[in-house]
Amino acid sequence: MAEFGAHLTGSVQTARPTYFEVIAQEGLMIALRPAMQYTCKILAERNPERLGWLFRYADEVYTILDSLLQHHFLLTTAASFSENFYGLKRVVIDGKGREDKTLSLPWKQHLLSMFCLVVMPYIKIKMEKLFHTFKEEDIDGYLTSTSDPLTRLKKIFLFVYPLVHMSWEGSALAYQMAYLFKKSDCHSPFVHLSGVKLGNLTRADMLNLMTKNEIETQETTSGMNWLLEYSKKFLAVSAHGISQGLSVAVFFLQFLEWWYASENQESRIAVTSLPTPPPPSLSVEHDNGKFKSNICPICNRPLTNDTAISTSGYVFCYPCIYGYVKKHQCCPVTKYPTLHQHLIKLYLPD
Repeated sequence: MAEFGAHLTGSVQTARPTYFEVIAQEGLMIALRPAMQYTCKILAERNPERLGWLFRYADEVYTILDSLLQHHFLLTTAASFSENFYGLKRVVIDGKGREDKTLSLPWKQHLLSMFCLVVMPYIKIKMEKLFHTFKEEDIDGYLTSTSDPLTRLKKIFLFVYPLVHMSWEGSALAYQMAYLFKKSDCHSPFVHLSGVKLGNLTRADMLNLMTKNEIETQETTSGMNWLLEYSKKFLAVSAHGISQGLSVAVFFLQFLEWWYASENQESRIAVTSLPTPPPPSLSVEHDNGKFKSNICPICNRPLTNDTAISTSGYVFCYPCIYGYVKKHQCCPVTKYPTLHQHLIKLYLPD
């Protein structure tokens, strides 16, 4: 913090952020996503019928809120939320290596920054989930057909994605090492792709932000479209509220990370170390008026390849419950949030 105060009172020239500053702001954004997912999980478990969709679409909910937040900060401070939190800004670099010291970003760099900050992480998360899903299908023997075009595409994806992931992480590490040894002005390939680099906010920048906010509050809306103006104000107020809430909650992110990590670890230990209790036996009424046990609740047929859900204890046919969880991500009976790793195959004695 002493270094940050020093560059505020120093010259107007943009100072180069330290390696720890740029890594800290990236760590903040990495911690926000699992915290948001954990919040959606808790809400879905409390009211699965009404709020179960929050868990199923947690990535989409986070992406929408993140796009609103990043757009607001890029537009007003020329920095992302985490960059602004650590007193950083984005500086445009032209083709000759000269930096534009204005605090506002051109629309080209603004859109590229939005793409790299919001869209690229969303694509990466979805690709990782697809890879794990296809990997499970391959382990379970669902990708044995060689004539099905979709199966061939899945196998190609299973082969290509590890290479893409290695290139993704390798390029990020190379940029970080180059930035650490002052061989590059950009600490990330996506910052470089956006056509910007990071710099510290100067005293002049802080004064410009204060002046800009005062001018915006004094402006009138005469001669403008009222609907458009109020829409912009609503988005700005919403983004400002989200940013203020995150600014307060950021100090509790480490606690939340420890909380849900320890809870997940305890749940894994509880499931794997204790013997699985007998699952509830469901009965289904047929046309003859009699009840039959050991019936799958999904297909209403005798159970084959019995599989239990660790979150609820109910037993289903493996093909039925695998497809259902893949599509709905919840238990068919209790509607509790459920993933493929919660499926437990049962091997009953003869």
